[in-house]
Amino acid sequence: MPDIHIDHDSPVPPYEQVRLRIAELAATGHLAAGAKLPPVRRLATDLGLAANTVARAYRELEHAGLVETRGRLGTVITARAAGTSEQARQAAQTYADTTRRLGIPTDQALDLIRAALQN
Repeated sequence: MPDIHIDHDSPVPPYEQVRLRIAELAATGHLAAGAKLPPVRRLATDLGLAANTVARAYRELEHAGLVETRGRLGTVITARAAGTSEQARQAAQTYADTTRRLGIPTDQALDLIRAALQN
């Protein structure tokens, strides 16, 4: 996991610093969708924080849909946090541009996508 540094002199609470940094790392692609975050206790120890502080950051990230906790499998970055929805939008735009260039009617292009999604 990329570095997270806590500024103990900052007016921003430590849990919020952790939350913001993880969200930033996911948004910039440094943490990909599906990337596993360290267990709460290990990250807390690494950062010199209380486990409850890191747990709160993880809860806030989960509430925002940026991470998902999978029990014993741990906490992972979601596609939403990693910008996968933006990638999907760009892929859709590329497809639309290509089908227009090929002269494929909209209805037929949509049928092709529906068929591909069902496979």
